[in-house]
Amino acid sequence: MKHFLNIHDVKDLNALVQEALKCKKTPKANRKLGKNKTLGLIFMNPSLRTRLSTQKAGINLGMDVMVMNFAGEGWALETEEGVIMNGDKAEHIIEAAAVVGSYCDIIGLRSFPTLKDRALDYSDHVINAFVKYAGVPIVNLESATVHPCQSLTDVMTIEETKSRKKPRVVLTWAPHPRALPQSVANSFAEWMNRTDYEFIIANPEGYDLAKEFAGKAQIVHNPEEAYKGADYIYAKNWSSYEDYGQILLQDENWMVDERKMNLTNNAKFMHCLPVRRNVVVSDAVIDSKHALVIREAANREFAAQAVLKQILNNG
Repeated sequence: MKHFLNIHDVKDLNALVQEALKCKKTPKANRKLGKNKTLGLIFMNPSLRTRLSTQKAGINLGMDVMVMNFAGEGWALETEEGVIMNGDKAEHIIEAAAVVGSYCDIIGLRSFPTLKDRALDYSDHVINAFVKYAGVPIVNLESATVHPCQSLTDVMTIEETKSRKKPRVVLTWAPHPRALPQSVANSFAEWMNRTDYEFIIANPEGYDLAKEFAGKAQIVHNPEEAYKGADYIYAKNWSSYEDYGQILLQDENWMVDERKMNLTNNAKFMHCLPVRRNVVVSDAVIDSKHALVIREAANREFAAQAVLKQILNNG
């Protein structure tokens, strides 16, 4: 593995999941692998789990780790090529990526979409600029379109908790007061489509994901229909892809609650966090024994470690 940008960089999904589970059992077993190597983590947006879990993963592998919150600590960054820089942007991404690459052996990068220009966002121009100019492997810590570290974690979590070989997994849209990216939902769909699970996406009309991400998933627009017989309910809000970046409705019936969970096959509840209680999910559900959110968050460390290990082994 040279870069970890999306699922297309993963040749063998099951092998990577098993590597993550192995890292969980013996997290310090490969501390010599990253000796004298530096992991740089660049965050252009807020982070809790992604930042700390990836730092810890690097430390587990013996790496030195540097972290920069670029939005608050760096110069205003210009990302458009060929532009006349006579505005408020002091540094171009061409130099910024190259400079960070000169200090690091691997770079992890997080950069959210604008939710204003769909074509620009879906080109994933920021992370692709780092790939082009940094000169070192790039790990996607959530981009404008996908969040592969989270999705690897989610598959890992399902694999270690499933009660049958091919569980019924439901990705359900949930309400939220802010317009959020499609990246987590896109990525989760991509990774579920690589498994042999039964996969359903439930969302209101107007919130269908882009077809290249939804893939072979069954799409339903009725939450009760989706919940029936489900083994996993994965909740996430996303703004509209069709009416790009827009909030089209706030329907409380889409919140994950006990009534709908009772339609499932004792389903486990999943969410990437942070989550708005009693908006996305009720207290009764997230505080129940069926909630996997803390296990998911803990597994982020070992998913990131498995990715870094593969990149380091690639030389």
